[in-house]
Amino acid sequence: MSLSLHNLKSHFSKKKRMRIGRGNSAGKGTYAGKGIKGQKARSGGSIAPGFEGGRTTIITQTPKARGKGFISGRVASRGINVERLNIFSDGEVVSLRKLVKAGLVKHGPVRILSNGDLKKKLQVQVSASPQAIKKIEDAGGSVKVKIKEKIDKSVKENVKN
Repeated sequence: MSLSLHNLKSHFSKKKRMRIGRGNSAGKGTYAGKGIKGQKARSGGSIAPGFEGGRTTIITQTPKARGKGFISGRVASRGINVERLNIFSDGEVVSLRKLVKAGLVKHGPVRILSNGDLKKKLQVQVSASPQAIKKIEDAGGSVKVKIKEKIDKSVKENVKN
């Protein structure tokens, strides 16, 4: 690369950040963008989140949701019907990872449900309903329930591509 005027990088190309409260010649002196006096001009003078100037806040006005009970952070299982497992080849092992790669679910937990017919012999390694287990075993397959199989981030990234 030759040295010429259109290849030179200006040292002004990156703007310096403004330093406040360093005198008037620096451009942001005297009040340093805070105005004159008042709570917000003081150090640590921020207003509490949710404060609305002394009036009754919207948070206080809204009633508590009584009778809702305790809501756990547990994610409900996503159901997949047996008929959707026909996309797998005969004798294949069906795990949570394979269901994600096939695009049937985005993430777990998963539960196989009994709607539809299964025409292939599969080895299922995710939880299933009793009727679904019966249908899988009638088709010649087997169900081995794995508890809490986690998906690696690498698998999720490969699915997106």
